[in-house]
Amino acid sequence: MIRDFSAVCLQDCSAHGTLTMTRKQHVPWKAAGAKSEERHSADEVVRETGWVFNNVVGDGLTLADFVRTGDDETAAYLRAFELEGLGGDTGTVVEIGSGIGRMTAGLTRMFSRVYACDLDAAFLERCRETVSQFGRPERLLTAHVADGRMLPVPDRAGDLAFSYITLQHCQHDDALALVVEAIRATKPGGWVALNFRTWVGSDALLWPLGKTIRATWRIPVLGPWIAHRRFATRLGWQANRLSPSQVLPVAAALTDIRLYRSTHRRPFDLAGATDCVFDGINRSHWWLVARVPD
Repeated sequence: MIRDFSAVCLQDCSAHGTLTMTRKQHVPWKAAGAKSEERHSADEVVRETGWVFNNVVGDGLTLADFVRTGDDETAAYLRAFELEGLGGDTGTVVEIGSGIGRMTAGLTRMFSRVYACDLDAAFLERCRETVSQFGRPERLLTAHVADGRMLPVPDRAGDLAFSYITLQHCQHDDALALVVEAIRATKPGGWVALNFRTWVGSDALLWPLGKTIRATWRIPVLGPWIAHRRFATRLGWQANRLSPSQVLPVAAALTDIRLYRSTHRRPFDLAGATDCVFDGINRSHWWLVARVPD
């Protein structure tokens, strides 16, 4: 049976619900969540909304294909980070930003328990559907991140805290708060693997455009319409750029720190962190992979 852990863990989530809409970067997620809720199935979400397949829609797209891309990427990253051994019969993973379950389904096949966390309850509903079809639903616990920065997950719950293409959509302080939360939710001796977006040359244009788009989301009538447009949301919901030098101070408790980057980026050269490369990483992205001390 699939359980919504947040309903048990945070009885007062509704008291924080108003915080979500005060953050402009949450607007397109709510719009996308509303669209996913309007569809009859997760398969329809994949075929018709476009945002799950990089603005591509069509009858040839299926939820199975969508999950398969998640399976491939999850396996590739865990293998590259040497974290494959954390799964198995007793392993637990805390996934920050599950969406409709692209990676969650595969994680339930790799780990004995998965906490799937997302700020949109509609996404979590579709995530449960996706896992029911392609994963191990009895291993899934969903957790609604109602305020965008606090995980309704117990202390020391996971052997791994994992997040991919999520923290870039949070405002600066929320993203750093979620790093702290990821560490809190990970067992001593466990690992965090967190993906971030940092600065590239094209951001000289993309960053001001994104700020402009986010400002339009507050305009009555026009704002909600723009928030449904994939091209605009791709610019606007990238709400921060974080470098390792900004993240590592809030992750000071971690050990065995590795910073994974694209082969097309120069080394970060930060004291106390090992520089690593992986071909599968976008040039604008990097990963923090580190261990929570015993």
